[in-house]
Amino acid sequence: MKAVVIEEPHRVGVKRIDDPTPGPGEVVVKVEACGICGTDIHVLEGDFAPTRYPIVPGHEFCGEAVAVSPDVSSVRVGDFLAVDPSLFCGRCYFCQLGRANLCENFNALGVGAAFGACAEYVGVPSKNAYSLPDDLPRRWGTLVEPLSCAVHGFDQIDLRLASSYLIYGAGTMGLMLAQLAAQTGGKTVDMVDINPGRFDLAKRLAADRVAASADELEEPRGWDVVMDATGAVPAIEDGLRRVKKGGTFLVFGVASAEATARFSPFRVYNEEIKIVGSMAVLHSFERARDLLVKGVIDCDAMLTHRFPLDDYTTAIDTFRQGAGLKVQVFPDTAA
Repeated sequence: MKAVVIEEPHRVGVKRIDDPTPGPGEVVVKVEACGICGTDIHVLEGDFAPTRYPIVPGHEFCGEAVAVSPDVSSVRVGDFLAVDPSLFCGRCYFCQLGRANLCENFNALGVGAAFGACAEYVGVPSKNAYSLPDDLPRRWGTLVEPLSCAVHGFDQIDLRLASSYLIYGAGTMGLMLAQLAAQTGGKTVDMVDINPGRFDLAKRLAADRVAASADELEEPRGWDVVMDATGAVPAIEDGLRRVKKGGTFLVFGVASAEATARFSPFRVYNEEIKIVGSMAVLHSFERARDLLVKGVIDCDAMLTHRFPLDDYTTAIDTFRQGAGLKVQVFPDTAA
């Protein structure tokens, strides 16, 4: 089959590799489409510790089951699937606590040691495969995985109806968080982004107000919930200053492992501000699937670019440039 292969950091190409076959408990999926996100950049550049090379990248994907191990009854050939790429060990301290997303032996399809879905076919554990309606537009299925990350983010906050939200970053993840905030009873949803080209879409999808700086938004007491979806230290530092007394700050965006941010510990203590993180996916994939199928997210608006596998580097460059929102690649057979 044809697949994108990262031989080592900064060295990527499209080549022919062996087709996968289903082992015990596994399903082979014919890939319809695969989304690109910041994690793929980390894998390509070699700064994501769990990655072992060579690897086929790609962890946001959907497709059709074409081969199923005889011991699998939950999936049938022909099923249209979205796949949770998480591969938790189930044995370590955190897995035993029910915190598998903090697994000490963390792995994921297209991220760690397992080949991912920037290919014509990919083998996956059947327990990670979630059925999608046959009439759902096929390319929408790639959005279940990033949406499941956003759902887990909401699991990390004390959700209260009529809360005010401020979200930094109007990219794919920021807009998903905004749409969820609007759908879960947010009183107001405000957004900050340095790219004015994103303002109109943010307002159309969920935002009450959008600005290049929170200074342009009136909220004298601050916001109940402030979320950073950028991973940028200046945004994190600014956002921490905007949290209302008794409010919550969610660190959702992925900053560099070496990055540090300044804040006032006294203010956190004195105003009882909660600072929480959100790491990947945990018990949220099926709920994200259900929300997507219900129409909570405007999938057409989120999917802006689509490239064949042979143009993987162009897709990566498009993502880096911040053009549009979600970028997808697809095998020739799914054109």
